[in-house]
Amino acid sequence: MNTLRPAFTIIEILVSVIIISFSIVYVLKVHSQSHEQIVYITERNKVSLQDSLFLTENVLRYHKEKKDAYEVLRPFFNIDNLKSREVLKKASREFFIPEPITLTQEEDSGPVATIQEIKLKGGYSSSYFRFKIHNF
Repeated sequence: MNTLRPAFTIIEILVSVIIISFSIVYVLKVHSQSHEQIVYITERNKVSLQDSLFLTENVLRYHKEKKDAYEVLRPFFNIDNLKSREVLKKASREFFIPEPITLTQEEDSGPVATIQEIKLKGGYSSSYFRFKIHNF
C-alpha cells in the first residue's frame, strides 16, 4: 500500500518565495546605500589628503584664485619628475580666505588670538583654520 507523504502546497511555496524575495531586496538596498556612503567617504578622504598640498605658509596670498598643487609647491620643492608634475597639475582647488577674526580678552591682560579661515572649493569643499596667539 502506497502512503502519501505530506508535502507543501503550492500556496505555501509561493508565500515563502515572496518572503525570501522581499528579504533579498531589502538586503540589496541596504548594501547599495552602504556602498554609496563608502565611495563618498573614500573620495572625501582622498581630497582631504590632497588639501594638505595646498596648506603651505603662503596660502593666505591666494584669495579668490584657482591654483594647482604644482604651482603652490614649486617655491618649496624642485620637482624634476615629469610624471609627478602632471599628477600635481591635475589637483587644483579654488581658494577663498575671509577676513581674520581677532579674539581679545575683556581685561587687557593675557594673549590675543587671531583665527584665519581657509576655504578650499572644488568637488568636496573644505574649511581649515589657522590659529595664531600673540602675547602682549
